[in-house]
Amino acid sequence: MVPRTGTRRVRRSMLPVTLVASLTLLATGCVPGTDGSQAGGAAGAGSTAVPDPARAGNVTLTVWDQETRGGTNGEIEQLNKEFEKKYPNVRIKRVSRSFSDLKTTLKLAISGNNPPDVVQANQGYPDMVSFVQAGLLAPLDTYAGIYDWNTRYPTTLLNLNRVSTDGHHFGTGRLYGISQTGEFVGIYYNKDVLAKAGVQPPKTWADFTTSLGTLKQRGELPIQFGNLDKYPAIHTFGVLQDQLGGAQARDTVLGRGQGFDNAYTKDAAATLSDWVKKGYLPKGANGLGYDDAAKKFTGGDGAYLITGTWLQADLKKPMGGKLGLIPPPPAKTDATPMTTGGQGLAWSITSRSHHPEVAAAYLDFITNPHASDVMTEHGVLPALLDRAAAKIDPESSEGQMIAGWRRLTAGDGLVPYLDYATPSFYDTTSKALQDLIAGNSDPEEFAASLQKDYGGFMKKQRDNSAGSK
Repeated sequence: MVPRTGTRRVRRSMLPVTLVASLTLLATGCVPGTDGSQAGGAAGAGSTAVPDPARAGNVTLTVWDQETRGGTNGEIEQLNKEFEKKYPNVRIKRVSRSFSDLKTTLKLAISGNNPPDVVQANQGYPDMVSFVQAGLLAPLDTYAGIYDWNTRYPTTLLNLNRVSTDGHHFGTGRLYGISQTGEFVGIYYNKDVLAKAGVQPPKTWADFTTSLGTLKQRGELPIQFGNLDKYPAIHTFGVLQDQLGGAQARDTVLGRGQGFDNAYTKDAAATLSDWVKKGYLPKGANGLGYDDAAKKFTGGDGAYLITGTWLQADLKKPMGGKLGLIPPPPAKTDATPMTTGGQGLAWSITSRSHHPEVAAAYLDFITNPHASDVMTEHGVLPALLDRAAAKIDPESSEGQMIAGWRRLTAGDGLVPYLDYATPSFYDTTSKALQDLIAGNSDPEEFAASLQKDYGGFMKKQRDNSAGSK
């Protein structure tokens, strides 16, 4: 899971344009079907009846997820128990793995002789598209009609879980998953550490960048950061690139942009490299684990932590009122904030599930309005904000998270994760960033490595499209 110095504004694609209207509805809670009514009413002409798991006999539903952290683990555990209570004939066999472990083991699991019924699949080419190409995931379009997902979710969010019928593109075609959470990469801050250094919580990008030097001079680690797990640097770099590239960076991830051999990508890489040289990040950050860095931050080692809203509940538990959170403020004072984010991993049904209708009922249950309230109560950001969000203290970190989500979605300020861009882009980008942080490459070499992967894949896509005509 992944921020403007460009001299020319690239025309936005249709998908980002629709983000303004669709996600404004999402953020304000004005999406049809989110008023607490039961999902799964009349699904339209040609739809079938809503499946009843109670009539499925004794069922063991095997579910693989990556919700291992306090807040997300808590809400999934609660919803699983509620589902089993509602359907006593169903037992949920849950296998929970970290994001990194899930990425490395999921394909083998779903292609084996006894695949799970429900899995969380990362969107984009590396995972979801490759799974669809291999025939490992079941299309969900019929269930989307039965359960009214097509009206409950904005089209833009559903589109990010779609794969074209030829298997060459994501963002269009058949639906292969539905997401439970919303998320964005923000700047967490420790109020006590800032106060000790005489620094106010930043309101502008200049405030933030200026404070880094001040904090360093006054004996504080400016940014806590651990990149042993490889993906954290993608998020940190994404924030910098989004500040400089904005909508152009988004178009590139979606396969409609100019690529990565450009000024804003190199400038973002130069900034990250400069942070390392100036000691704004911990020494040996490539050898420090993501969770270890988070623990150091909660213990007062580091003024800022740049990461996603999925970590909010875990940070809040030990820090309480000392924790603050803001979306990265725009580099230009009159500009819209932009950052990496969108929605959590898709919940998908495997193509060889023995209980696809029970699995579909489970997906609906963990994404319905009640589930959104449960997520909010556990400090988790739902993709669709519902009743409980209105009760959150706006001054708390949870309130800041919700306000940031509303602002970003209303202002079309979300850029998809960089690793969506090509089938191999996660590996390419994570390695290139480790090299950059270690001082083994420079911004020019970094940008060239990303462009080589991206440019080769785009050429292959064009050749495939030309061959199909």
